[in-house]
Amino acid sequence: MYQDFQLYIDGEWVSAKGGATKQVFDPANEDEIGKISDAGSDDLDRALSAAEAGFAEWKQTGTWERAAKIRKVADLIRERLDTIATIMSIETGKPLAEAKGETNGAADQFEWYSEETKRIYGQLIGSRTHDSRLAVIYQPVGVVAAFSAWNFPALLPARKIAAALAAGCSVIIKPAGEAPGSCALIVQACHDAGIPKGVVNFVTGNSSMIAKHLISSPVVRKVSVTGSVPVGKEILHLAADGVKKVSMELGGHGPVIVFEDADAEKAAEVCAGTKFRNCGQVCISPTRFYVHEARYDAFAAKFAEVAKSIKVGRGMDEGTQMGPMANARGLDTIKTMVADAVDKGAEILAGGQPPKNFNRGFYYEPTVLGRVPDDAMV
Repeated sequence: MYQDFQLYIDGEWVSAKGGATKQVFDPANEDEIGKISDAGSDDLDRALSAAEAGFAEWKQTGTWERAAKIRKVADLIRERLDTIATIMSIETGKPLAEAKGETNGAADQFEWYSEETKRIYGQLIGSRTHDSRLAVIYQPVGVVAAFSAWNFPALLPARKIAAALAAGCSVIIKPAGEAPGSCALIVQACHDAGIPKGVVNFVTGNSSMIAKHLISSPVVRKVSVTGSVPVGKEILHLAADGVKKVSMELGGHGPVIVFEDADAEKAAEVCAGTKFRNCGQVCISPTRFYVHEARYDAFAAKFAEVAKSIKVGRGMDEGTQMGPMANARGLDTIKTMVADAVDKGAEILAGGQPPKNFNRGFYYEPTVLGRVPDDAMV
């Protein structure tokens, strides 16, 4: 079902000029499932030239025509939901039901922006003098370099691509190397919907090299990134030299506070369901729970009960509620954090180790830690 993915530049799927590739692995069993092209500087220069030419055409395209093509992308994504969701589940490990929900969410992004394309309004403002008025108009900023993360490999690229297209910009999207397939299929939908060549471009390979090359180019006028805080800092440094506009969605460490008058069991049930979605690999996932001492026991017991009831397995298997971590470094981080918390006095209320029934894959049991000290890494 999985396939090798090339670069998409100037309306064509092409291999990297140097022929280099990188492997993509299934986090459920650690097997190689495909390869992606490893773009070099020549490939990136070609993508920049294509995006520059595409922008010149796309910014002149009428808003209603742009809207129709963007809406067509949404329709095609929905038609191909099963294919995209299957690819996503294989490359990220997330349950197929979650992958389908995300794919629908990606389509919704294109639908919403298709409508907003028709409503790019200006503004007339009264002047200091009676014989003049001020006019504000909105124009596309230019070529966008967009970088997305692996935790939502369809939704995050969709947000960036659809917004750029709606504004009249061209875009070069660089998805996460662990999960490029979902984004590639969205780019194919853009192609099939009639988005002109050069307007959408797709590159894969070494993230640091690609970011530095694209952001340092005078062709790129806007940068959008979803990733960790350290990645965001690096992007800001790169963008500062060219004083380029940057939009960032970075990692979080969300606290939850449960007061004495709360329904502790209901709160725990809701919070646990939110926490273990996508293995907790969500920027807005709750990570710390501060519970009033009078409600602690009830909250902790219910939270642990929910965690223990979650069915862990391969995302493509029926009934799976939580798959593996998306990559090995995530699993290593979890192991380190749990060990550190326990060493500092935390108690394990549920989980705390890889499932015994999996010999391969980046699996870890749904884990709940109680009475975690403030100086613990987690």
